[in-house]
Amino acid sequence: MEQQLPDFMKYQDSYTSSGFIEKISHVAKRAGAKLVYAALVLYYTLQSNAVSVKDKAIIIGALGYLISPLDVIPDAIPIAGLGDDLAVLLYVLRKVWGNVPDEVKSKAHEKLSKWFDDDEMAEANNIFSNIEGSEK
Repeated sequence: MEQQLPDFMKYQDSYTSSGFIEKISHVAKRAGAKLVYAALVLYYTLQSNAVSVKDKAIIIGALGYLISPLDVIPDAIPIAGLGDDLAVLLYVLRKVWGNVPDEVKSKAHEKLSKWFDDDEMAEANNIFSNIEGSEK
């Protein structure tokens, strides 16, 4: 059963680098390591030359959706509020995963370790093995 994603591309204008940093810092612990790691990988990938302009556009849409206060399920709603954000981030991450350089993954992992302990970071590692497994 495939999940219906919101039209996250209309949120491109909501994206700013400073808005992303502010949002991710604010929701990191509540959002969990999976969401934060996916967001950080996309954020750092956007800053690199590793992906096409087309892929950068969908990354900007996804990150804009994450930081927009007007997404489909407001983030203030416990658990469900960030579920739609995670679905959008994972969708885009799967699309660009093959082009994400190892240094971007390392940089995201390093930043993640500032907010989460080893047990929590295992969530992010599990999500990556699922993504890698789906690409084979």
